[in-house]
Amino acid sequence: MQATTRAASAAPRDPGAGFQRRALTVLALGQVLGGLGTGATLALGALLLTEVSGNSALSGLASTMNTLGAAVVAIPLARLAQRRGRRVSLTTGAFVAIAGAAVIVVAAALGAFPLLLVGMGLLGAGTALNLQSRFAATDVAAPRTRARDLSLVVWSTTVGAVVGPNLFGPGEAIGTALGLPRFTGGFVIALCAQALGAVVYSVGLRPDPLAVALARNGTAAGRPRPTGGLSLLRTVPAARRAVLTVGLSHAVMVAVMSMTPVHLTTHGATLSAVGLTISLHVAGMYALSPVFGWLADAIGRTGTVLLGQALFAAALALTWLGAEHQHMVLVALILLGLGWSASIVAGSTMVTESVAAHDRPGLQGTSDLVMNLCGAAGGALAGPVLALVGFSGLGVAALLLVLVSTTTTLRAR
Repeated sequence: MQATTRAASAAPRDPGAGFQRRALTVLALGQVLGGLGTGATLALGALLLTEVSGNSALSGLASTMNTLGAAVVAIPLARLAQRRGRRVSLTTGAFVAIAGAAVIVVAAALGAFPLLLVGMGLLGAGTALNLQSRFAATDVAAPRTRARDLSLVVWSTTVGAVVGPNLFGPGEAIGTALGLPRFTGGFVIALCAQALGAVVYSVGLRPDPLAVALARNGTAAGRPRPTGGLSLLRTVPAARRAVLTVGLSHAVMVAVMSMTPVHLTTHGATLSAVGLTISLHVAGMYALSPVFGWLADAIGRTGTVLLGQALFAAALALTWLGAEHQHMVLVALILLGLGWSASIVAGSTMVTESVAAHDRPGLQGTSDLVMNLCGAAGGALAGPVLALVGFSGLGVAALLLVLVSTTTTLRAR
């Protein structure tokens, strides 16, 4: 029957309660490996684009292409999950990221700037599969621990985010030993990390968690054809609100975070101070995610989203009132990271719970697409807003998005 997925038609025997713990371990390890690759290459991408093009103004295209690449592959990976399960989808995403790292190395050797951009886009699949991993953690999770399980996979990103940038030196040593162009050694590390991640997903996710979840929800023949994510946004208000919350929260974080280094350096901050600010911001994003997962299970998804929006509001108030004070900007960026963590953990759980199990992968892929596009738009618009009204004005503009998200959440109560 064409309406059923291969993942469901396999109808695996229920592996029992211990399976969720094993699945979380596999997903967390894959997330660590993927995070290592991402952390080692995002900053290097900007340097490599400048090296190849000879124009530092084009360096921002590295993060732009990575974000767009993640957005482009989000729905195809979700559809693949519907047809073949999480194991095949996550493994495929890792292989696409491997291809992206290889293309980048070749393009740098050839000095081919357009091909380098293609490689950056393909490498964005690593970001897409990391996002999908958090949803895979919810497939067989019990409702009372679903947010916590999702948050544990998000938390594992911390390792890659912290360790990855410290691989610049070893990456350059590897590149030199292999005779590769400058700034490409980190992409070799990314390639190897993604390859290990592909092995982890392929071997560890057996049986497939999505197939187990679908089997628990009844026979494949008794289920309708999965509905597309965009159709679900049109017809299911709860899905629409959850996706909007995730997208707007990500846009607020990216808009303010991306302009903070520019603002601080133009006001005399040292690079060390900028690095400390961004590092603590990233720690706020990931390190306490299990706390917000526990809160989402304990007090509810809606209450945790509202807490996240309140943290956003506090952060943006500080950027408005204390833009000229480095220590206030530092506190604001920590609060911004915490607000993102609470909103994304609880909002992603709401995305999962807003539709039936067989429709979840499609909606989750659409949510990741919207999240990445909102992030790209937030980063792109933040520069002109900063130039026009300054860092304080940027905080006020972002506060409008928080107001929309908060109002939408309150209406759902």
